[in-house]
Amino acid sequence: MTLHPQQAAIPVDTCAITLSAADELQLAQRLIGFDSSHPEGIRACTDFALGWLEGHEIRARTFDLEGLPVLDATVGEGPVTVVLHAHLDVVPGKKEQYIPHVDDEFLWGRGSYDMKGATAAMFAVMADLALAHAAAPLGIRVRLLCVPDEEDDKPKDIRGTEAAVQRGLIGDFVVCGEPTDLHVGIQAKGVLDVRIDVEGRGAHGATPWLGVNAIERAMDIFDALKRLPFAQASSRFYERPSINLGRISGGDRINQVPDKCTMDVDIRFLPEQPVEQVREELMSLALPGCRVTEMFRRPPAKVSVSDPFLQLLRTSAQLHAQPGTEVELVGRDGTNDGTYFLQRGIPSVEFGPTGSGHHGPKEKVTIASLRQYRLALLSFLDAVRADPEPLAGRVQHRPQDEHRDGPRSLV
Repeated sequence: MTLHPQQAAIPVDTCAITLSAADELQLAQRLIGFDSSHPEGIRACTDFALGWLEGHEIRARTFDLEGLPVLDATVGEGPVTVVLHAHLDVVPGKKEQYIPHVDDEFLWGRGSYDMKGATAAMFAVMADLALAHAAAPLGIRVRLLCVPDEEDDKPKDIRGTEAAVQRGLIGDFVVCGEPTDLHVGIQAKGVLDVRIDVEGRGAHGATPWLGVNAIERAMDIFDALKRLPFAQASSRFYERPSINLGRISGGDRINQVPDKCTMDVDIRFLPEQPVEQVREELMSLALPGCRVTEMFRRPPAKVSVSDPFLQLLRTSAQLHAQPGTEVELVGRDGTNDGTYFLQRGIPSVEFGPTGSGHHGPKEKVTIASLRQYRLALLSFLDAVRADPEPLAGRVQHRPQDEHRDGPRSLV
C-alpha cells in the first residue's frame, strides 16, 4: 500500500494496535464521490459502506427509517461498549465538490471535513480492530453507528440516531466524529428555533403613516429579542448565545404597507441555561399582534471534565498530536446527534480531524489529521480495553426526554 507523504510522516509506533491495510484517505475519497445530499445518494453510499465493512470481516447491518438506511456495525465483546458515531449524509454542494482531489496537504471535496473524512478513519479503525480481534479477543465491544439524516433540517417524527437509541444501539461512551480540529468538544449549545408572526395594518405605500408596517415592527421585535437577559449571558466556553434571523417574509407589493411579517429565528442557548428560562423570556415578546411559536428544539450537550472516558480520549489524542500542540476541551456552537445519547445518561463528545470550509464551497481536511485521528481513536480504545472493569456499569440509562420536532405555541 502506497501512502500519501502526509500519512507516511505520522509515526505509528506509539499505537499499541497494529494498523490493517485499510487506507483512510482512499476510503474517504470513495465516500466523497457519492452525492449523499439526497436519498438516492445516501442509499448508494450506505450500500457501498456496508459492503466495505463486510469485506473486512466486520459484522454489519442496516435498518430502514422512512426509506433511509441506518448502519450499525460491531467488533468485539466485553463489559464496556464504545460507540463511534458518524453520518453519511452531507449538505448539498456543487457538482465538482463530489469529485475528490488531494494536494500536498489537503483532501478536498464535499463532506471531507463534515464528516466523510472522519467516517473513513472510523471505518479504518473498525478494520484494525477486526484484525486485532481475530488474533486475540478485544475484551470490549466497539460499535460504529452511521446515520443518514444528521444534516437534514426538515421536521421529522424521528431521526436516525434517536431511532437507533430507541432500538438499544447504545454504549457506555460515544465519540461523534464531527469536525473539532483534533480537540475534544464536551459542550454544545442547545437549539430553540422559533417562528414569530407579526401583524401590522395595511395602507397605501404613498401614505405609510396611515398604516403600521409589519416588517418594521418585526425588526423592532427582533432587536428586543437580542436584548433579552438570556442573550447577554456567557460561560467558560462561550461568549454568548447565538441568535440568527434565518428567514423573513412579508409584504405583497412595493406600493403597499405590509400588514403581516413572519420571522424564523434560530436560537442556540448555553448549556447552563434552562430552556424554560429562555422560553419564558421569549414569551415577553408576545404582545398584541405578535405570536411566538416553537418550531424545533434540541437540548444542549454537556459532559463532565472528570469523566474517565473523556480523560482517556484526551490523553490518547495528545499522544498523537503535532509537537507543541495541546489538545483542548472546547465548547461547540453547533449541535450534534450526541444529545440523543446524553438524554439517556450516556456521555457523548465531539472529536474529529482538522480542516475548514464545512458546508461551504472550499471544504477540505488535512491528510495528516486523518491518520492522527485514526491513531488517537485506536490508542483510546486500547486504553479502554486495558482496564475495562472500572468503566463498566458507570452509566445509569435514563428514559429519553420528551422529543419535540414540530410547532408549539409559546403564547
